[in-house]
Parts: sequence; C-alpha cells; structure tokens
Amino acid sequence: MNRVVPILFFAATVAFSQTASALSKTKSIRCEGDYKYHLQGVCRDDDGNLYWSFTTDLVKTDPTGKLIRKIPVVNHHGDLCFANGKIYVAVNLGRFNDPEGNADSWVYVYDAKTLKELATHPVQEVFHGAGGMDSRDGKFFVVGGLPDGVEENYVYEYDAKFKFAKKHVVKSGWTRLGIQTAVWHDEAWWFGCYGSPKILVKTDADFKFLGRYEFDCSLGIVGLAPGKFYVAEGPVVEKRHLGVLRIAQPDEKRGLVLWVE
Repeated sequence: MNRVVPILFFAATVAFSQTASALSKTKSIRCEGDYKYHLQGVCRDDDGNLYWSFTTDLVKTDPTGKLIRKIPVVNHHGDLCFANGKIYVAVNLGRFNDPEGNADSWVYVYDAKTLKELATHPVQEVFHGAGGMDSRDGKFFVVGGLPDGVEENYVYEYDAKFKFAKKHVVKSGWTRLGIQTAVWHDEAWWFGCYGSPKILVKTDADFKFLGRYEFDCSLGIVGLAPGKFYVAEGPVVEKRHLGVLRIAQPDEKRGLVLWVE
C-alpha cells in the first residue's frame, strides 16, 4: 500500500506538468474558488501561470488552477492579456453596447507577479465599450460591443503607450454584443462572441475575414502551443461562477474543436 501512494502522486504531478506537451493531455483545469460574476477572459504568462477575469475579481493561479492571488477590481473588467511582465485588461465603466457610444473604455494594467495596479489608459475610441484585448508585435488590439444590426465588428489598434493608431473592420456579420475575447495565435486572430449559438470568428493578421464558426470561446481563449488552445467555460453552482479551461485544436471545417484523448 505504501508503494501505491507515491506512484499515484507522481502520475498526478505529470498530468499537471507546466510543459505544453503534458498540459495538452489534461482534460480540464479549474480555477480555484467561486465568484459573484461570470468569467470574462483568461490569459497565460511565460511561466504558465493563469490569470482569470471574473468581472469584479482578478485572479492569478498556477498552471494547475491553484490560487496564488486575487484582488477586487472595478466593474466591469473584461478579457485580458499578458505582455512585458504585466497584465492588461479591457475595462468598460460606462454603458456597454450603447448605440450612442455612451461607453467609458479603458485598459487597466497590473503587475503580473503581485497584481498591483500600475496604470490606466483611456481607449475612448472603442465606441461601444471595451470588452477584450490582446497584444502582438508590441502593439495592443482592443475589441468590444456592437449594437444590434451592425454587420461588421471593429478592432482598435494602439501602440505600446496606448496612442490610438487605427480602427480595423472585420467583415464578420453581426455578433451579439460584438467581440468578447481575442487572441493572436498560430498566425491568425481568433475572436470569441456571444450568441445562440456562440460564434468564433477567425481573421488573418490584417483582419481579413477567414471564417465564422459555431464554437464557444466567448469566456476566454488562450494560445497554448502550436495547434493547441485553452478555451474557457463558466459553470454556475448555487449562483456562484466557476472557471474551467479545456484544450481545443484547429479544425478546417469547424474552426476549433475540443481536444479528445
């Protein structure tokens, strides 16, 4: 009996290894704890630590989902990204998705090690409310709301100091509340959207439309390794919200599909 316990412990350790190859074999990763509001996005740092935005709580876990730190944040913190040792979060303080543009869009910046707030940057060009973001080549790209009936989405480009550079148009067709999550991975942009069903939009580097698929990554999408992603789910238990990550991989016809061992 004494020999069985070390073997089981070793197997569990391997299953939750920080390497991408081992992580690809993990069925799911659950964020420790439960939260008042639902998950808005997830990102990952260079060490594999995970950062979860639960609207009014910013949470850091290790690669297995074990809690390291959490802080209360202003409503509403959206999708987020990691760059330069910092966490950048798309934040809307006004009316999200308002056709008249009564949003109040910002990017909040936190130290990735401590979650200490470092800066806030206005991104008021995000007309219908900032909801998600990612970085690429030292630049930041912010996405957000979209009123009913508008047949294209928008991506707002900023330089490293958050000086506005350009508004990109994505010929995606209408998606409910615009784009919620964004990631640059495998030489493409992947955008998670609400809807019934939930929608995934894919573009090239210049935001040329490549595909629209029925796949849910509206609560979070993270590039993990070539050909592999994390996609988030948000189960609700007794009116409290959880965060779960599952592995997905590209599929030519369906955009992404969940990893099956």
